[in-house]
Amino acid sequence: MAGILFLVHRAPWPPDRGDRIRSWHMFEALAKLAPVHVAALADNHADADAARAKMAPLCASLCIEVRKVSRPIALAQAVLNGEPVSNRLFRNAALARHVAALLAGGGITHIVAFSGQMAQYLPADFDGPVLMDFVDVDSAKFATYAAQDKRQPLHWVHAREARRLADYEADVAARADASLFVSAAEAALFRGRSGLDEDRVRAVENGIDTERFDPALAFDPVGQGEGPLAVFTGQMDYRPNIDAVRWFATDIVPLIRRHHAEARFAIVGRAPTDEVRALAALPGVTVTGEVPDVRPWLAAADAVVAPLLLARGIQNKLLEAMAMARPVVASAAAAEGIDAEPGTHLLVADGAEAIAAAVGTCFGDPARAAAMGQAARARMIARYGWDARLAPLGQLLGLAA
Repeated sequence: MAGILFLVHRAPWPPDRGDRIRSWHMFEALAKLAPVHVAALADNHADADAARAKMAPLCASLCIEVRKVSRPIALAQAVLNGEPVSNRLFRNAALARHVAALLAGGGITHIVAFSGQMAQYLPADFDGPVLMDFVDVDSAKFATYAAQDKRQPLHWVHAREARRLADYEADVAARADASLFVSAAEAALFRGRSGLDEDRVRAVENGIDTERFDPALAFDPVGQGEGPLAVFTGQMDYRPNIDAVRWFATDIVPLIRRHHAEARFAIVGRAPTDEVRALAALPGVTVTGEVPDVRPWLAAADAVVAPLLLARGIQNKLLEAMAMARPVVASAAAAEGIDAEPGTHLLVADGAEAIAAAVGTCFGDPARAAAMGQAARARMIARYGWDARLAPLGQLLGLAA
């Protein structure tokens, strides 16, 4: 009988951030193929407890360990041992022992590893199918960080991580039966770097639950006030999100307010850094911190914005906003990988002036904005159902759905 080991860098429940949304739906898809043994890490005990309560009845077995390594210690250990810092941050001896014991006991016929940091738990002598879901090309992300930040020692740290991760990613992909990425662009980038062909490097895109993200549902009112509202959603201790909202709040909102004097900007997401919280002092800017549900904020938005300067793969925040029939204004980096037509399903703009003008269009022409939102939702329904997006897993694992 088949048994799948699912290695996950963050326990998938609750599916309230990009990585956990993908890994949760992947878990559900795998569970339709065979019993799933989950070995995962969590950022804290509250996350671990919530995931155990939800997932234990659904798994053949479940082990969740809490990460405890600090970044400075991980960096020192990685430098001493010549390895990526990312791996050190997600190394856990108790989880490694659990995985080894599970494999030694038999019953595991297939392995799926989610995020490159979990490849370190793959056994060297496993003879069954192995799928590696890298999601994004993380080494390319760190290369961009290094190019953007010339300050030392950050430049050195990011440049080193880019090199080490690139070597590690290539080694892992050479061992795996197939490596998955969240978009065709990420898969093509990795094929060029690794030399592997399309049979070994595949795009398996994200989807969206259009029944949950449905503008016809009733939501409690939020974001009430004078003036049109732009909303950004995301994990607010994640550097690309921090850079995006800082730029939008300081440079773009003043341009919008030249024509829409009462325009407002809400930054919605958990764990805002002090830098993000400080933006609430600017005119028209609100920082909510963690909210129980982002959907009421999306429903309240006159425009959902994603002015990301750095983005990899497919942005779940855009899929959610489009499923909610909201007019979306995104940078080209944020929109890359989404199968949608600029001008019909969303507005794509780069540069402060162009983004401000696009948001102003949404604010100034509600009928056009509403039509674009409806077209976006129709596109999400037609193109981005999770069952369709994850259907290739059964074929890749050699398991009938």
